[in-house]
Parts: sequence; structure tokens; C-alpha cells
Amino acid sequence: MKLCAVVCAILFAAAGCASDASAQETAPPPPPAQQTPAAQPAAPAAAPGGVSIDEVLDALDRQGDQMKDFTADVALTETDELTKEGFTRAGTVRFQKLADGDARIRVDFKTRKSGEGKPRPEQIEYLLDKGWLTERNYRKTNQVRRQVMKPGEKVDLLKLGEGPFPLPIGQAKEDVKKMFEVEVIPAAEGDPAGTIRGRLKPKEGTQFARRFKHIDVWVDPKAQMPRRIETFDVNEQTRQTTDLENVKANTGLKDDDFTLKPVNAKDGWTFVDEPYQE
Repeated sequence: MKLCAVVCAILFAAAGCASDASAQETAPPPPPAQQTPAAQPAAPAAAPGGVSIDEVLDALDRQGDQMKDFTADVALTETDELTKEGFTRAGTVRFQKLADGDARIRVDFKTRKSGEGKPRPEQIEYLLDKGWLTERNYRKTNQVRRQVMKPGEKVDLLKLGEGPFPLPIGQAKEDVKKMFEVEVIPAAEGDPAGTIRGRLKPKEGTQFARRFKHIDVWVDPKAQMPRRIETFDVNEQTRQTTDLENVKANTGLKDDDFTLKPVNAKDGWTFVDEPYQE
């Protein structure tokens, strides 16, 4: 499940990214505020700049529908909440929806940095394709492939509640709110510039309530794309933060972009395959 958590963080952060063109567009200003009669329910809380959390969810919904693939530079930081020690892996990510309703993702971490130290080379790759999750560690020269879905099964990784990933992307805000309490968090020092921070608290009884205390998403309302995603586990022990830079969407990724380079046993590599288990 730790491998799924890695993919989860990256998918959630990047799946709603806009194209380069849309990133240059400025979101239309919100309409003037209207007084709400006492008998009417209160409007959703407004985020900084007058953009409501509902508008943010609507933007992610639209971007999820428009997005076919993306590439980005990614940095994933994992922090122990007790010791405040952690490490950061940095590299690239590629994601693509497929015509048959399936999807695939490849994450190539190139470096690892502990604390305030300098990054050092340490390549680890993850590839989720055709129901198999491959983890390849180049320093240890080992590869593990796990079949995470039943043979022939296709799961929409961007559909909230269908897969193991909490993804409020490409779906109506009403569906998101069935599983999460959604609120705006005030801006704080260190937030990505110009972003709105939304917090998703899993509702009791949902699959996400067993895994996460909450999930925070920093969204750029002008580009209508996430810039950062942070997950806090239900035991309040581990915090994972994913940052994206240089996002490019709908570039027309090919099969070669999801093909790992050949490695073999004569060079010291070991291989393990784990078929699907109920």
C-alpha cells in the first residue's frame, strides 16, 4: 500500500493540470457578492480573492474532463510527524488516459535528499500499467512487479471511490462532497504563491477515512490546476507532500514514454512477480 500511496499523491496532485495555454489564461472575476436572505442557506465560504471552494472543485472537474495526458517535474517529501525528520525524492512523472477506459502512470525519481543535506543520485521508478505496478530500484538492482488489479479489470483511476486513490478530479463537486467535508484553509507562510488551500476531510465510513486524517490541495485559481498536495495519515504519523513544476498537458505521450529500459540478471538484477491476490 505504500507504493499505492506514492502513486496516489502524484495522481491526485497532477491529474487536474491544465494545458500550457490554459495556464496563461486569467480566470474571470467572480460576480459581485449578493446579500443572502436570512431564510436562505449560507453560500460556500469564499477563498482569498473571492473564489469559493465550489468554484475550485468545478475547475478541477473541467480540467479532469479535458486532460488526456501530462508530464511534470515532481518532488515528493515524506515527514515523520514525531521526529520531524524526513526526505525528499525528485524526478519526473508522466500520466496518460487510454482509449479503452484504462490509464497508466510512470514516475521516475532521480535523486534523494535527507533533511537539509544535498540531493544525491538515487533512481527509483514506478510504473502502473495494465493492472501491474512495477517498482524498480537501480541502486539495489532489483525489480518487483505486483498485479494490483484482477486480470482484465479496468479501473478509472480518476474516479472518486472506484480505485484506491482519493481523486476529486473530473467529477462533480456533489460527488466529492459525498465522501469529504470540504473547506478553505487560510493562507500560511510557505504556501505556493497565488494558490488557494482546500482541505478534504474524509467522512466517517468511507474508504478514505481508514487511511487519511485529511488531504490538503493548493490550487492556482487562474491556471485552474493544483500546485501542491499533502496527505496526513489517519494515525497522524506521516505527512506526504507532493509539489509539481513545469506541468505540460495533452502533449501526445506514446508507448515509448511508458517503457522501462531493458535490464537483465547477468548485470546483477533480481526480479520478482507477484500475481493478484484477493
